[in-house]
Amino acid sequence: MKSVPHISDAEWEVMKVLWARAKTPCTANEVIEALEHQTDWKPKTVRTLLNRLAQKQAISYSQENRVYAYFPLVSEDECVRYETESFLKRIYGGAFKPMLVNFLKEEKLSPEEIKELKSILDDKTK
Repeated sequence: MKSVPHISDAEWEVMKVLWARAKTPCTANEVIEALEHQTDWKPKTVRTLLNRLAQKQAISYSQENRVYAYFPLVSEDECVRYETESFLKRIYGGAFKPMLVNFLKEEKLSPEEIKELKSILDDKTK
């Protein structure tokens, strides 16, 4: 499996825009426009984040004249899996059961969510 770079929280917001539009590369201006209603970032901040993500090889770009069009090199699923494993190792020493127990004790679950979790666990035992 290819290496998945660590992506900061701010970079994650940029990646979400690129993943949502993965079929068509986005210009920096399109990313800026997509984020302007969610953040108070200046355009230069978004461009800096795009450059960092390119340096980390999380994204790449094509250039036509002076316009750069960015696209993801790693999928959202790969990044979620990486972040989940990283969190599990950092906080729970890599052990899944203590994390699950902690979340189940703290989280209020609906009857539907409990049923779904039971179903998943039943499938795991088969």
